[in-house]
Amino acid sequence: MSTDDEDYVYDEASGEWLPASEARARAEAASALPEAKDAVGNLLSDGDSVVLIKDLPVKGAGQTLKVGTVIKSIRLTANPEEIDCRYEGIKGLVLRTEFVKKR
Repeated sequence: MSTDDEDYVYDEASGEWLPASEARARAEAASALPEAKDAVGNLLSDGDSVVLIKDLPVKGAGQTLKVGTVIKSIRLTANPEEIDCRYEGIKGLVLRTEFVKKR
């Protein structure tokens, strides 16, 4: 008989019985987005504002975003090298983190 009062949960991925707290920690780690960093290494998070460090032609929109353009309220994606954002007149804009700097 175990002296622990903690529940155990069967983890189908590993085939092991784990304490509920460890199973919860593993699930949170698996669902967390990878760390996204800007061109100079600053950590980015949802809602940050960024500034472009290079002129970027936007495919399909027929326009170019110029150096110094501020993009507000970014959203992180599953890919740590890309961010979702909105800019006037451009729907579904995805930028590479190597071309932005946190504001």
